[in-house]
Amino acid sequence: MVDPTPALDAQQARKAPSQPASSPASPSGPSTQPIATSAAAAAGEPAVGAATPKPLKRTPLYDLHVGLGAKMVPFAGFEMPVQYPTGITAEHKAVREKAGLFDVSHMGEFIVRGPQAVAFVNHVTTNDVAALRPGQAQYSTILRENGTIVDDCLVYRADDRVLMVVNGSNIDKDFAHISRYVGDFEATLDDISDRVALLALQGPEAAKILQQHTDTDLSRIKYYEFATGTVAGVEKVYISRTGYTGEDGFEVYFPSEHAPTIWNALTASGEVTPAGLGARDSLRLEMGMALYGNDLDDTTTPLEASLGWLVKMKKGDFVGRDALAKQKEGGITRKLVGFTTAERSFPRHGYPVFVNGVPSGEIRSGTMSPTLGIPIGTAYVPPTSAAEGSALEIEIRGRRIPATVVKMPFYKNGSRLS
Repeated sequence: MVDPTPALDAQQARKAPSQPASSPASPSGPSTQPIATSAAAAAGEPAVGAATPKPLKRTPLYDLHVGLGAKMVPFAGFEMPVQYPTGITAEHKAVREKAGLFDVSHMGEFIVRGPQAVAFVNHVTTNDVAALRPGQAQYSTILRENGTIVDDCLVYRADDRVLMVVNGSNIDKDFAHISRYVGDFEATLDDISDRVALLALQGPEAAKILQQHTDTDLSRIKYYEFATGTVAGVEKVYISRTGYTGEDGFEVYFPSEHAPTIWNALTASGEVTPAGLGARDSLRLEMGMALYGNDLDDTTTPLEASLGWLVKMKKGDFVGRDALAKQKEGGITRKLVGFTTAERSFPRHGYPVFVNGVPSGEIRSGTMSPTLGIPIGTAYVPPTSAAEGSALEIEIRGRRIPATVVKMPFYKNGSRLS
């Protein structure tokens, strides 16, 4: 496996300091800094006494999005397209039925090298990186010592390095956190986020369309596997069969200066619909996929967030393991569940949730499912009310309406599941 970009040169990346975890770097408790993880939150007024917000960044495709008539919004510190003139529903439908293309270049990428690269990433994530073969990827979480979630991430194992992909809103926080531990390993940690672009081609026709522009046999790349190849004449591209929609699809990583070339090649035939953050959010929610800042944050643990399957206790020590072991023994006090309502009222993030008339939290994610035509959402509830079929109440505009806990994913016919 070779570098997908010259940006991986150590002189061009932000490097982690070589210091052991025991040195005084950053606190291990939950962060107290607010993180804007949605368009609405990112656009809010700063709190009294808050630091001046950083100027918004732009992806390499900003001008292209504006030229297409996209509605640009603040998201994760970037100006990002929330939708195009086609509209969120049409973009959502295109991904479910054919193919859509997302610019997700706001995501963060860290490269780990060295003889103990795998051991280091295994220590700062909950899944078992050592179980991966070169060319395989996995979904995982990064924890604090107290077991709460710093971020969720993707981990790619190559022959001579490991690539970690993190949420754009958490790049600086994640890098500072895991840098605390790199000094205990024969490994180096570099942040290459500013020099890498990421496009996601998603939908049942994604493989057919991408195959027209690459020399790599995509049929040989299975789900959560990746390879290096040429796409639209651009060499050393990471081609990953992963996504955030529940449909078949690919995420491609490459030097940021080539973003217009690859975008234009994939959309030239008219078979691919440009899709924005709005469709990405409704697609992922239909599949019950978590969004950091909504379903996950610095106060939740994987066990509470129904992500226990990402925690491999038998692999040995990792950051947060002791705290999770104690929580597993003592039991959780809340659990993330999916719900639907019979009424067509729109369940929005932050609306109150009640169990047996008692306040139990708030909606973490909610939308009117474009595919199913019903309201869907997620919320944390007591474990005794987390079983499928349990009754809840959602307060919408001062009125409580009944809701029912359902098993996720809400949408069960995605091409990724068939």
